[in-house]
Amino acid sequence: MTAETPLDDADYRVDIRTLVVGHDGSPGADQALSEALGLARALGGRVVVVRAWSLATAPRPAEWEFGYVPGFDEYAETVRLALMDDVRSTVEGFSDVPVEYRAVHAGAAKTLVEISEGARMLVVGARGLGGLSGMLLGSVSEQCLRHAPCPVLVTRARR
Repeated sequence: MTAETPLDDADYRVDIRTLVVGHDGSPGADQALSEALGLARALGGRVVVVRAWSLATAPRPAEWEFGYVPGFDEYAETVRLALMDDVRSTVEGFSDVPVEYRAVHAGAAKTLVEISEGARMLVVGARGLGGLSGMLLGSVSEQCLRHAPCPVLVTRARR
C-alpha cells in the first residue's frame, strides 16, 4: 500500500476490533500508544498506528543524496519505517497485540477521523504545555473529538 492510496480505499478500512492511534513522535503520542495497546490487549483487539505526513515533515529516504529527487513512494516508505522505529520499544511490550502501521500523506486530523471510521476507538495524545495553555487541547485532538465517528480517548504524557 502506498501513501497515494485514497483514504476511502478498502485497505484503510478498520473494524470494531480496531483501536486507531495517532503517533507524531511526541511523548503524548507515546502515552496514547501505550494506552491503546493496553486497551487492545484487554479487549482482544488490534491497533493501527497512524502517522500523517507532508514533504516538509518527512525524513529523507536512505538513498537521498544531493541532486537526487526521491519518488513519493520512497518518502512514504521512509515515514512508515521511521514510525515503526519510533514505536518499537513500546510495541515490543505488547507482543500479543496485532499492530499495523500506516503513513498517510494528508493532514493529521482528517486522516485520523477518516481511518477511525468503523473503529472501536480513536486514541490521540495531547501535548500539555503546562499552566493555562496546558488545559487546552491541541488542534488535532480537538478536531478528532469533534468529528471522529467513534469514541475518542485523549491522553496526556505522564510527567
